[in-house]
Amino acid sequence: MRIAFIGLGVMGYPMAGHLQKAGHQVCVYNRTPQKAVSWCEMYGGESANTPAGAASNAEIVFVCVGNDDDLRSVVFGHEGILAGMSSNTVLIDHTTVSAQVSEEIAEVAAKQHVSFMDAPVSGGQQGAEKGLLTVMVGGEATVFARTESVISCYARAVRHMGPVGAGQKTKMVNQICIAGLVQGLAEGLHFAKASSLDPEAVVGVISKGAAQSWQMDNRHKTMLAGDYNHGFAVDWMRKDLSIVLDEARKNGAHLPVTALVDQFYAAVQQIGGNRWDTSSLLALLEARSLVKTD
Repeated sequence: MRIAFIGLGVMGYPMAGHLQKAGHQVCVYNRTPQKAVSWCEMYGGESANTPAGAASNAEIVFVCVGNDDDLRSVVFGHEGILAGMSSNTVLIDHTTVSAQVSEEIAEVAAKQHVSFMDAPVSGGQQGAEKGLLTVMVGGEATVFARTESVISCYARAVRHMGPVGAGQKTKMVNQICIAGLVQGLAEGLHFAKASSLDPEAVVGVISKGAAQSWQMDNRHKTMLAGDYNHGFAVDWMRKDLSIVLDEARKNGAHLPVTALVDQFYAAVQQIGGNRWDTSSLLALLEARSLVKTD
């Protein structure tokens, strides 16, 4: 298929690459042109100077940018994606954004007979590079059926969750669960060290029982090593949790743990951990423990 991919960050770059390697004709756009040039050198394909230019010949346009404002900036306007799309094509957004902006774009797209689906992903940079993302999709079931096999080029699980906005709300549930799990793991490792236990041995046994999680399996070693220069950045997690808490205010959900962990991440930012992995909650506990000891 003729495909456009807008946004070549740590997620979009390999995702677009999987599409090209699968045999699709991919045209990319990135706000920093050199990254698009590098992508073409690595994978082949083409690049365009504007989102509209990339979208002009595409049957499906994928987007993966930063936040609501970034998404609006590449979708709308005379050089935006919708300005270049033809009728009976599909726009799929992989950015984690508010359900409100997804509904807003879907409404505008429908007026020019373009189908829109919100499709946030989980699995991080590693999942994107290996083509093992989980994709949560909101939109019309018929449009999902037409595009599922294409999305599967970089995913191990793709699920239709309901109408536009349902994908984003499912991703919000994902982030709620991760926030609580990471804080629990950080506190557990901190407690183990304070109790003079071997934290590796502790994880070795409890990971075989009910305490096991992806975070425990994939993050405990780097947490114990104090290595946080990788993974999903605290800044991005705070952006996501802001979306979650705003949606909770609208739907009446009570999220006390999520709100608390969001404030812990704010404290991580204050000690310079903006770009650290979300597992850096342990660094905050250790910093506070040192202060108390002093």
